[in-house]
This record gives sequence, structure tokens and C-alpha cells, in this order.
Amino acid sequence: MNSRKSLPDILAVKDGSMQQSIPTAWRLPFKNVASAFARGDYRLKSGVIGVSEISAEIAAHIQDSVQSYGATLIELPEETWESSVCMWYGTYWDALVDLWTQEEGRSDLVLNVRVTESSFGFSFKVHMVYVP
Repeated sequence: MNSRKSLPDILAVKDGSMQQSIPTAWRLPFKNVASAFARGDYRLKSGVIGVSEISAEIAAHIQDSVQSYGATLIELPEETWESSVCMWYGTYWDALVDLWTQEEGRSDLVLNVRVTESSFGFSFKVHMVYVP
């Protein structure tokens, strides 16, 4: 059970027929990625458990997207899980996490992450940040 609101945990479901809410187990890594980006750590040099380090090329694209957007990223509030989604694609999930800014709250920017599962748990690979 999720102790904050006494709601049941949202599980990762392998059903490619529809989008689903972000599973509870993925939320802390996603929050940590967004926090790192808000600090300007686009390569995740400070480390986020379960998340692959981001290449210099991808980090440059993410930084450019954020700077071009023209707003200041902030940490993710709990409300982000109300609109963020994932979808199963046979061997992985694609997650779209709404990012938040100081100027506007929920922004048009999304964090796109590919999630895989192994016997050791979930692994996360950041693909991009963009405006869909």
C-alpha cells in the first residue's frame, strides 16, 4: 500500500492495448531524474539508482530542449502522476512523464524514458525531453 494516501500500489502491467498510469515503483527514479535536470545535471553524473547515465549527445539535446522552452524546471509534485502515462511495447515500456516548471506548474515538456525489466528489477534509460 502507498502510505501517503492509503491507495493501492500501481503495478507495471504488460498490456500493449492501452496507456496506463506510471507504476508506483518507477516514481522515485523519475522524480530523481527530474530533480537532477532541475539542477542542470543532464548527464545524471550524480547518479540515479536504476537509471543509465545519459550520453553527452542526448544530454545536449535535453539541455537544448529545456533552454529553448524558456522555463525553469522544478521537482515533480505528486500531481504529475495524474497525467503521466506509460505503454507496453512487447519487450519494454515507454513512459511519458509531465515535467513541471517554476513559471507555469505543469509544462508542455515531457520526459521520455524506456523501462525494461529483469530478474534484478526495473532499469530506466532516458531517451529525451520534448514537447509532444
